[in-house]
Amino acid sequence: MSALLAVDRLGKRFGGFVALENISLSVRAGERVGLIGPNGSGKSTLVNCICGTMRNEAGSVSFGGHPLAGATAHQRTRLGLARTFQLPRPFASLSLLDNLRIPLLYAVAARGQRRSAAEVEARCLALLREVGMEAKVRRLPGDLTQVEMRKLELARAMAAEPKLLIADESMAGLTPSEVEDILVLLRRLNGEGVTIILIEHIMRAVMSFSQRLVVLVSGRKIADGAPEEVVHDPEVERAYLGQ
Repeated sequence: MSALLAVDRLGKRFGGFVALENISLSVRAGERVGLIGPNGSGKSTLVNCICGTMRNEAGSVSFGGHPLAGATAHQRTRLGLARTFQLPRPFASLSLLDNLRIPLLYAVAARGQRRSAAEVEARCLALLREVGMEAKVRRLPGDLTQVEMRKLELARAMAAEPKLLIADESMAGLTPSEVEDILVLLRRLNGEGVTIILIEHIMRAVMSFSQRLVVLVSGRKIADGAPEEVVHDPEVERAYLGQ
């Protein structure tokens, strides 16, 4: 099966600092991939290059067989590539319903589809129901708890109807039970056909969720394989897990 996402020999510099060096990575449709590494390893830079908010100086990214060179972030979103952010970025003055309505309308318009106002609202309500917040449909993001804010961030990404979701530290700062809530949600989304890359420092969560682990250290990929094999790799233990 051909890869949904293909990263080939990607390189990124900031002046004389090498942030990413010769990164190659492929993700098949339906996979659950964990991306781990210590702070400063290049995870966020890699995601930014994949999603189009940064431009790589070397290598290439393809999505669904489409080369992404020159494509803007919103053009990549139209193709089905979505992400969450470490710090949630909702529209603070809009209700939860409208926070989902905007990306959903954008996705519908970008793909030349037509949906009635009632259909759009029904889909937004379904997304809020899926993350357990249908009772707060008219509330503002400022009224939410931390875990609810994380769930809203995931729902906003899903409103764009992606093929691939990159979840960037969606569990940071959460309690063990809240972490499990997010894992249940991510597994459900994956079961519905969404390919997921999970970036996370909580190893229990990463190991539980991932079918494959990719490890970055100092801008280089040092491991890529089955989770149980990767975590026992001596270089991974030295560079990350043993810190």
